[in-house]
Amino acid sequence: MIDLALIKKHLNIDSGFTADDSYLSSLADVAQQVVQSHIDHDLSDLEEGGALPAPLLQAMLLFVGNMYANRESVAYANTQEVPFAYDYLLSLFKDYSKKTEKGGIF
Repeated sequence: MIDLALIKKHLNIDSGFTADDSYLSSLADVAQQVVQSHIDHDLSDLEEGGALPAPLLQAMLLFVGNMYANRESVAYANTQEVPFAYDYLLSLFKDYSKKTEKGGIF
């Protein structure tokens, strides 16, 4: 659902650099599944004219960027969450009527 060229543009990766293309594509697949799980909606049901709403696309790009930059589960630097980013964008589409019993980050 996310175009590889858009991912590279978002990450400021030169289009000629192809060594990470398959990795970036796999991160895009993961982002799609995570966002779908997070909002409790099938993304194909939310497409408008064959495209996802911009906030969902941006949330997936943020997720891909975070996973690409932070490839390990442990960080040794002090970081801070950017307000109104991933969670805020997804909250616009969250189906709160569905009761889920998911553990972890979802």
